[in-house]
Amino acid sequence: MKYNVISYFIGEGFKNIFKNKKSTVSALTTMCLCMLVFGVFFIIGENINNIMNNIEDAQGMTVFFKSTVAEAKVQEYGTKIANLDGINKVKHMTREENLNALKESFKNNASVIEGFEFEMMGESYKITLKDLSRNEAIQSEITEMVGNDLDEITSSNEEIAMLMAIGKGVRIFTLVLLVILVAISLVIIGNTIKLTVHARRKEISIMKYVGATNSFIRWPFIVEGIIIGVIAALITVLIVGLAYNGLMPKLIETEVVKKLEITFVTFVDMFNLIITVYLILGIGIGTIGSVMSMRKYLDV
Repeated sequence: MKYNVISYFIGEGFKNIFKNKKSTVSALTTMCLCMLVFGVFFIIGENINNIMNNIEDAQGMTVFFKSTVAEAKVQEYGTKIANLDGINKVKHMTREENLNALKESFKNNASVIEGFEFEMMGESYKITLKDLSRNEAIQSEITEMVGNDLDEITSSNEEIAMLMAIGKGVRIFTLVLLVILVAISLVIIGNTIKLTVHARRKEISIMKYVGATNSFIRWPFIVEGIIIGVIAALITVLIVGLAYNGLMPKLIETEVVKKLEITFVTFVDMFNLIITVYLILGIGIGTIGSVMSMRKYLDV
């Protein structure tokens, strides 16, 4: 019996779609356009996050020790630093390497460091972080740990703060855009269901007269909304995927991208996330839009 009822709901849902072709096409077109706009910004957001993650991996700090600190003690500090919460990688830099780096930075004005020898340089550690928000906290922990053996800690604090602000801004913008597009889609699909209900108002009145429950009347329209949402989601994923795979190779070959060494996320890597988000959006919008429009006609 349950199987027959489910089959009836699904069958009626598909019938409603084909009975109201104009409104169905209108709803599909609008939902696809909304999802396309969201998809563009969603993919841009994912790539920005990927680029930022790559930049974050290179961001961090350099801890310089005084030249009087013995190598064994520096190694001991290195082990302790590596065990701090939030540390990603710790790379040891010898006196010679630090001197060479200093010479490279002053290669156009070598007279400034003339006479510097590696014995005058201290050892250091280049540190990258798992979470840039812990940058200042980790600096404080290292300063307290090393004490008088610390020469200085260099870090791009302003750049790190800017990266965090950009990341937060991208996430907020994407969320706001999603809310706006969902609201637009709800209105459109709600109106589509209303047209269907209005066209069948006599049939619905008869069904109620002979004892059909509101749930029994409502479900075919909910199924109709879900079907429209799922179809719109699948169409949009196909369009977004083809467009992305077509544009990315050309974008990668541009001089700007090559110069900045930017890497993009492949559509395959994003596919599971995108299909999941779109199906949730499609099913959710279709269901909510149908329920909202049916309430007014069933006086629930």
